[in-house]
Amino acid sequence: MTAIPPGRIRRRIAQIAAVCALAVTGTGLTGCGSEDPDAGTNGVGKLPPAKIQSETRAAAGSVDAVRLSGTVVAGGRTYQLDMRLKEDGGSGSLTAQGAAFELLRIGDELFLKADAGFWNHEDGKGEHEKGDDDSAAAGKLGGKYVKVPQGDPSYKRFSGFTDKDVLLESLLTLHGALATDGHHEQSGVRTIRITGDKGSGGTLDVSLEGKPYPLRLVRAGGAGTLSFSDWGKDFALKQPPKGETVDYGQQLPTS
Repeated sequence: MTAIPPGRIRRRIAQIAAVCALAVTGTGLTGCGSEDPDAGTNGVGKLPPAKIQSETRAAAGSVDAVRLSGTVVAGGRTYQLDMRLKEDGGSGSLTAQGAAFELLRIGDELFLKADAGFWNHEDGKGEHEKGDDDSAAAGKLGGKYVKVPQGDPSYKRFSGFTDKDVLLESLLTLHGALATDGHHEQSGVRTIRITGDKGSGGTLDVSLEGKPYPLRLVRAGGAGTLSFSDWGKDFALKQPPKGETVDYGQQLPTS
């Protein structure tokens, strides 16, 4: 059986984590066909923009679960994510610099799952440059849940993508002078849109139905567009089977 060098796993995780670290640090329909666009709504559309922003942050923090999907642009690259998050963890998929993988966090345990191609693509080498041992090791990791130890520098970068509070705190802030930008609609839900610096500091669509949850964010500087859904909808986080898990943490050097 081909041994899996722990250093190889660590290098590959560190490479993609460094890329993802950059990422962390919609068209609406105007009008609603009545003289009072706030008739029958939750009333936040009548509030000053700063109050709308604080209300939506409070609403987002009041529930235990959410789904976050869309794109983040950083360093000239576009990253795609589709994550389901709740208080004790999260799961979902990310694509960073052409590398697709899944993340799963349950409490303090963090796992990364990817195919063999993910593990084979290291240090800019192509398939023809790799030896049989490298390919065999990558094949053994493909489709497995690789546990990322808490002592690994990549742990904090990846776990941020599975932390509801961390992500929402970093995302739900518009930059510059706040203003409202009319009534819109997202996925059939009426919204009020607020902007930072007339849109250059980002725009946020806030639900006018039910609680004022954020529904769509266009990040400042063209840094991506994200949608929020399934607010308060719980989901299961299941430990991966032992036979599908690779834990290399005990083999890592302490430095």
